[in-house]
Amino acid sequence: MSELAKFLAARDFLLAQRTDYAAAVRGFRWPELTHFNWALDYFDAMAKGDARIGLHVVEETGAEEKLSFAELAQRSNQAANFLRGLGVARGDRVLLMLGNEIALWEAMLACMKLGAVMIPATTLLAADDLRDRLARGQVKHVIAGAAHAAKFADAPEATTRIAVGAGASAAGWRDFADAKESPTTFVPDGPTRASDPLLLYFTSGTTSQPKLVLHTHASYPVGHLSTMYWLGLQ
Repeated sequence: MSELAKFLAARDFLLAQRTDYAAAVRGFRWPELTHFNWALDYFDAMAKGDARIGLHVVEETGAEEKLSFAELAQRSNQAANFLRGLGVARGDRVLLMLGNEIALWEAMLACMKLGAVMIPATTLLAADDLRDRLARGQVKHVIAGAAHAAKFADAPEATTRIAVGAGASAAGWRDFADAKESPTTFVPDGPTRASDPLLLYFTSGTTSQPKLVLHTHASYPVGHLSTMYWLGLQ
């Protein structure tokens, strides 16, 4: 059985038992994966030729933007090629400081495809908070809203800076919109091990400095099968 087939079998079992908790507990087994990349192995295969709406973002103003699954797969391919051209490589740590916007989902899928490690960051962080995260997270690349560019003034000079939105042409920053000029086909540089790091989260740090929590290509996408079940997602 392929790695994808193992993942799908675990998912389909939980979907089939969504109204029978006892049966789900009794019969579910976590899939044991050696190589797995959710964006490449699952999302791209599922999204191919799929014109259904995959992402629907509604702004506070009421403005809406929609992307089909196929469009999101293509645009994340372009983003991955764009980031690769800027030096983003497998294992590199990329800090993402974006709101709930189209670019966030394009960038996340792109980083997964590249094997880069994402560090999500709230847009509420101040320069001091970011300085700490850049250092302890060993961040090489930053993708942030253009409005927050000034917060990264003290980032190491070698840090790649990529801006999203109006004002993205700030000195020293590359415009994420340029990704739309990149090829729509992405070829990975090799297989992704399921144990490879995928996400580094900084905890809230309510009583001390925020701690780093690591998720792998298995623990986050596969681990969220439990989230799917508890929320009743179909």
